[in-house]
Amino acid sequence: MTAALSVASLSVNYTRTTAVDDVSFTIEPGQCFGLVGESGSGKSTIGLAVQGLLTDLRGVTTHGTVTVAGTPLDPSKETGWRGVRGHRVTTVFQDPMSSLDPTMTIGRLLGLVAGSTAESTRWLEEVEIREPATVLRSYPHQLSGGMRQRVMIALALARRPSLLIADEPTTALDVSVQAQILKLLSREREQLGCGVLFITHDLGVARAVCDEVAVLREGKIVEHGSTAVTLENPQNPYTQRLVASRLTLHSDRGRPVGLPEATVVASMAEARGIQDADLERQWTEGSLRWSDFRAEDEGGPRAGAPALELAKVKKSFSTGGFGRRHRKDVLHDVNLRVGTRESVALVGESGSGKSTILRIAAGLEQPDTGDVVVDRRRGEGVQVIFQDAGASLTPWLTVRSLLMERLGNTVTGAGLDRSQREAHLRTALERVALPASVLDAKPAGLSGGQRQRVAIARAVVVPPSLLLCDEPTSALDVSLACSVLNLLNLLRHDLGLPMLFVTHDLAAARVIADRVVVISQGAIVESVPSDDLGAAITSDYGRRLLDAVLS
Repeated sequence: MTAALSVASLSVNYTRTTAVDDVSFTIEPGQCFGLVGESGSGKSTIGLAVQGLLTDLRGVTTHGTVTVAGTPLDPSKETGWRGVRGHRVTTVFQDPMSSLDPTMTIGRLLGLVAGSTAESTRWLEEVEIREPATVLRSYPHQLSGGMRQRVMIALALARRPSLLIADEPTTALDVSVQAQILKLLSREREQLGCGVLFITHDLGVARAVCDEVAVLREGKIVEHGSTAVTLENPQNPYTQRLVASRLTLHSDRGRPVGLPEATVVASMAEARGIQDADLERQWTEGSLRWSDFRAEDEGGPRAGAPALELAKVKKSFSTGGFGRRHRKDVLHDVNLRVGTRESVALVGESGSGKSTILRIAAGLEQPDTGDVVVDRRRGEGVQVIFQDAGASLTPWLTVRSLLMERLGNTVTGAGLDRSQREAHLRTALERVALPASVLDAKPAGLSGGQRQRVAIARAVVVPPSLLLCDEPTSALDVSLACSVLNLLNLLRHDLGLPMLFVTHDLAAARVIADRVVVISQGAIVESVPSDDLGAAITSDYGRRLLDAVLS
């Protein structure tokens, strides 16, 4: 049987950087092959190379052979790729909005591939879209994230490809929609018999859909085998660290998640008399716990006025246009309380109202009715850490200017001279384990993890009255996500920060929060301690969220 894809000795160099180094693997028809690894490991570069998207690019040198359904192709030359790309090889990307033409209806987009309205309707039904006629008349921006991803899958499969490339197709989706999309992809590849190259940093996703996985590190495959064997019993130390870093509902809340990142934990441990050489041994033995990083009287809610209180908050938005505008209720009598020093996670599916609550708490939206009270007697202002740090940091400002801007707008900053402000900035960077040299860099010159740390440093350069986090780890790979969660936990305890953490990830919620609040369709359905979510969550909706979590 001819392989769906065969990659032989593939190497890719970007000017002076080797992105992919002598990679070889084969995908059989009907097989799902996973590429896993941290950001920058070379996963997406391989995905681009096997589509011939790196041909003739200035500064890019490609070597090796890519064979699609028996046709050998040169990834360094455009010759032969036109009849393959978009036909025998199709792709489902992480962000469907970047792939769907915003000026065209779904019907027109799908019609270009399917050929007729009847066939377009059939493919929408195939990917379990309930009202295909309505969707065909809709533009991409009028659909939810999950619906857009289903349309992308329909567009990719309508070509009946030999190879489907799925590049992080569920990263930005909530757990329920993620489970649906993964089930859909598995069913369709079995029916069509196409091979699937599945690119992901989520080991739970890889475990759920992939037959085989290859673990990439710095462009090289360090471990390769069946998914069950590789992820259950990893042999390579790098793979072991990835597996240890993965958050589950059983992750130990009493100590840092994953292997502690040396730069973060060492700096915190040094201040508490824990020697650098003892860190990994103590972590492995289980003797390194959060009590080693904070004073005994810190952490958890305290009596007195809450840091944040929402009482009977309602919110609606106008939708539609051209004389057909109407109001859509988003929040219904929401009551939410975040205690002093307490961390509360707000979880629910996309469209449940999580981000609207956060925006109201930040003062970016005003409720229609109800009361919002933020205790401003401690800290200076409310600060928000967003999902996309790159989009929230002004690109033409240096890190020094970004931090100084925040510091200069506070009472604390006004009382400091130039040298004291500089020292304050360096302390803020030390808190998030970044070197002082970063002060002169701009966001574009930093990695994704570094940008997220800068965003955190900016938020806590002067401790705020309330820290609001909007999905700050959802787009990060497992190691970076654990690092950011550990960092937020350490800062929360060290600085006594109250926190509202918005997420669709119940495992992250359990690690970061004292209490988890579940919201559905704009209404809070339950509030439970985070110690044992499996036992604490009792609502039907909450149980559905738990059932959708990948083990």
